[in-house]
Amino acid sequence: MTDVSVIVIVYNDADRLPAAVRSALGQSHRDVEVVIVNDASTDGTAAVADELAMAEDRVRVIHRAENSGGCGQPRNDGIAAARGTYLMFLDSDDTLDRHACRNLVAAAEEHEAELVSGCCWRVYPDKDEERVWYRGVYRERGVYASVREYPELLYDTLSTNKLYRRDFLDREGLRFVERLHYEDLLFSTQAYLAARKIAIIPHRVYNWMIYEKAETLSITNQRAELRNFSDRLEIFRRIDAVYARYGADDLKLSKDVKFLNHDLLLYVRGLRSRDDDYREAFLALAREYMATIDPRAYDEAHELQAIIGFMVAQGDYEGAVSAADYVGKGKTGKPRLTAPLVERDGRIYWSGDHLDTEQGRRILDVTELGIHSLPLKSLNPGGSVTEMVRDGRVLRLAGDVVNPLDRIGAGVPLSARLEFRDRSRTGRFFAVPAEVTHADGRLRWTAEVLPGRDVRPLGFLDQSWGLRLRLEAGDEELFIRLFANQPMEMSVPVRPRLTRLAGDHFEAYIPENGEMAFRLVAYGWAGRVTLATLRRFAATGRGRRWWTALLRAERRWRDVFTRRKTKIAVYNRLFVRLPIRRDTIVFESHLGKQYSDNPKYIYEELRRSGGKHTAIWSYAKSPAGFPKDARLVRRGSWQYYLALARAGYWVDNQGFPQDAAKRPQTTYIQTWHGSAYKRMGFDDPELKRGSKARRSRFQRTIDRYDAFLIRSEHDARTLAKGLGVRAELIRSGYPRNDALVNGGDTAKLAEQLKLTGDERTVVLYAPTFRAGANGKAQKKFEMPFDLEEFAEELGETHVLLVRPHYLNTAVVPPSLRGVVRDVGAVHDVTSLLLLSDALVTDYSSLMFDYALLDRPTVFFAPDLEDYVRSRGTYFDLRKEGPGPVLSEPDELFAALADLPGLTTRYAKKRREFLEKYGEYDRGTAAKQVVDRFFTGDSNA
Repeated sequence: MTDVSVIVIVYNDADRLPAAVRSALGQSHRDVEVVIVNDASTDGTAAVADELAMAEDRVRVIHRAENSGGCGQPRNDGIAAARGTYLMFLDSDDTLDRHACRNLVAAAEEHEAELVSGCCWRVYPDKDEERVWYRGVYRERGVYASVREYPELLYDTLSTNKLYRRDFLDREGLRFVERLHYEDLLFSTQAYLAARKIAIIPHRVYNWMIYEKAETLSITNQRAELRNFSDRLEIFRRIDAVYARYGADDLKLSKDVKFLNHDLLLYVRGLRSRDDDYREAFLALAREYMATIDPRAYDEAHELQAIIGFMVAQGDYEGAVSAADYVGKGKTGKPRLTAPLVERDGRIYWSGDHLDTEQGRRILDVTELGIHSLPLKSLNPGGSVTEMVRDGRVLRLAGDVVNPLDRIGAGVPLSARLEFRDRSRTGRFFAVPAEVTHADGRLRWTAEVLPGRDVRPLGFLDQSWGLRLRLEAGDEELFIRLFANQPMEMSVPVRPRLTRLAGDHFEAYIPENGEMAFRLVAYGWAGRVTLATLRRFAATGRGRRWWTALLRAERRWRDVFTRRKTKIAVYNRLFVRLPIRRDTIVFESHLGKQYSDNPKYIYEELRRSGGKHTAIWSYAKSPAGFPKDARLVRRGSWQYYLALARAGYWVDNQGFPQDAAKRPQTTYIQTWHGSAYKRMGFDDPELKRGSKARRSRFQRTIDRYDAFLIRSEHDARTLAKGLGVRAELIRSGYPRNDALVNGGDTAKLAEQLKLTGDERTVVLYAPTFRAGANGKAQKKFEMPFDLEEFAEELGETHVLLVRPHYLNTAVVPPSLRGVVRDVGAVHDVTSLLLLSDALVTDYSSLMFDYALLDRPTVFFAPDLEDYVRSRGTYFDLRKEGPGPVLSEPDELFAALADLPGLTTRYAKKRREFLEKYGEYDRGTAAKQVVDRFFTGDSNA
């Protein structure tokens, strides 16, 4: 007897088998044997296995005479031959962590567990990446008498990251099903239900190697084969039978939810790259199985995954793949909206089809997801290639782009270019002009390309090119991924820059992600020989290792060049030695997210004054909305750091990169973005509790300031002191507030918000930033009062403008658009303040700005005590606030219904509040800053 038997199954994998076996023999727990089961390999695997056994007494080999066609029978052969108290399973292309057996056996012995499961990592050697498999399941240790105590385990149905007592498997008669793929799923389910004690450890135990470019993909990655899907469904049917035998209806529901959230999604994502026969057969298989899942699973699954399942059940291919597009792919994949969305009775639905049943309306209702409220850029609209025609050496392409809810109006000017982008190297592309027009609720595009002239790949390293459409719709620039709904057989001549041996034609194809792409192929005999030899060399043995090493090195150097750390190092060591341009100003607002706030008004005053300075604005994602008469640089780009290094002035309201040193010749004007109610900087309890190094870093960041704008002595005593500001305090007030003192034109905004001629009272609801449980921004801001109740109570007399913090988003149902408007996309809050008759906020610094208008403010703060206790404040809002502090929606609605009375009752408090917190706001702040720093007229 031995402690652990590691059963290694192998088929035609001579190159990788030694690494797998070495990982088992090299365990820190030494009492391990290895049983290799060779499933009738036809390459040199048998000889390699025998050599391993001859070199090590702990290795035994079983040679099958006939290939089993799967993994189940070889594993069963290994179980029969194993001598260990515990068993583990290892695939020949994977490896065990060095301490896997030690940690698993220790947990089994300590807890007398019959099954112990540890953490599996998916390793991508081709991309030099790795990702944890279901990290949430393995965050901490656990011991369970039944899987019912921890049903999350059912998401991890691998058999390879687990340790099993041999007598447990024999007692329960547990063996793998044969001649079916996905035998793991059934085996693990049976083991989970049969085990009398299960232990979970958070340690890494198994490395699941994913070779995406291998000539022969692993079974789990062979989803293009229909048998792969049909086998999975058959396994699920057998799992349902197991649940029925154990009376585990609750677990069946969990499995059905997982099927929607995970299993079905895997296959639907790849449907665009399949032919019609596959799609038809897939939908037939899937629809039959969908009839067996628990209807409650749709309500418990994620919203988009539920839509995918529902569409598949209806046989709606387009509806299913469009929902899969929006789910996104992996940690870097972004959702793409390829469904047009429809509005019915004030609700937003994924599709206009299938709304004739209550279930269809419930599942397809995506109103609460807030997709309709997102800015057009954030929607990530997708498009498709619908036509491709070759005329000699010319390729003519056409397609369309989704126009959700007609967000891009017929009068919006359109322009575009079609880009061929290197799929392996970010940033390399070739572009040709494209024409775009409105057609049938979508945008129609056409383009003409001569690949031999317009697209010149290097060859060898850039073999695959994807299609993108860069679309300009008014001020918006959209980057459209183009999908293909049908495989298109087309090739056209091309001339690689290196040599024709690298290929001589572009061939259209659809990769697994469904996007339209072209690959370099060779029709000439020399190229065919060269490419075939190269690909054989790169796919097997030493050649694959050399080729992978080359690609890793190239990718590593490319990543080094583009990473932030490199740019900061070059900035601090090289860029700061370049000559300063004193007449250059870099402007930034809210980390480049907006053209707004104090920097905006300083910039516009500079332009009005006729200043000749060169203005550079940074933008975070899109240049839309930023001034066209300024130079624009993307935040974090090489151009951005070069601009910072050479600028004579920095002007921002939040903070330039912390580790970018400011040169002594550069003047940093920090305008900030609001007076302080909550404790700031070194007064913030969180920073107080921080390490000395963290506090030192914070102080170094603040010490870059040369000038700091304040609007009252309250700012000097609290905000500036709390932040540790040592710079000169400029007692000018805030430039953004000049319009509040002097008055501003809101006609254009009123027209945009459809408020022109509306006599109702305009109420602005603008809460402060809200963090989630993990301290990060909540993407979706949960309204603290019912919008429908507001509409019912006050809709005839009031209009509510909802503007969450720029790091949050709010969802406003379209059915309420007559009463409630989402104004989160309006960058400049000053114009919203001017437009509003009353302000509702909680702790936002807008309270200080709005006081300049002498209009009623209502504080709706149900969590005031918790907020004060956790964050700390500089004054008592109930005593000093210029309006009532309320905690119940009924109180809020009553106050808004009596705004005239509220105006009168709080008139004195508003005056006192303004005198104390806005003493320097005189309507000349922008001019004072421009005269002081840029025009030299400091006495104006």
